Amino acid sequence: MDRSQKADSVAQLNAIFNEVGVVVVTRNLGLSVAQSTDLRQKMRDAGASYKVAKNRLAMRALEETPYKGLEEFLTGPTAIATSVDPVAAAKVAIDFAKSNDKLEIVGGSMGGQLLDAEGVKALASMPSLDELRAKLVGLVNAPATKIAQLSTAPAAKLARVFGAYAAKDAA
Repeated sequence: MDRSQKADSVAQLNAIFNEVGVVVVTRNLGLSVAQSTDLRQKMRDAGASYKVAKNRLAMRALEETPYKGLEEFLTGPTAIATSVDPVAAAKVAIDFAKSNDKLEIVGGSMGGQLLDAEGVKALASMPSLDELRAKLVGLVNAPATKIAQLSTAPAAKLARVFGAYAAKDAA
């Protein structure tokens, strides 16, 4: 890799770090090409990305970003998982690491908050942004549904009583 390619790589990584909500650093301990492709596909499906980058270039790209403290995790054969959704990359990485012992979660960062491996696991156990939005809409919608049920309940009770009297008279 010549100097201009390295500068382009650092610029691309820096742009990624400035756009994402979470960065997870993993250590590859002999992933096969098929396993790595499978992991990348799962990341893409979740709206995240997974990239193997040279540690020195990644350290340079981290310099002017909120993820500056991640340099301590960039030793050995590492890769970086990123996503805009603060939970997506962590969730996919943790799920893949559970089924494959060749991927180790080293640490990560959400915004300026550094996370160790346990912190990334805790982050992965949280509901995703879409799940939280759905719960919020459900909570907002619930009172209106209750009011509609309560307003129609007396009429339904009256209809049942009249139906019972009609059945009694017919018998």
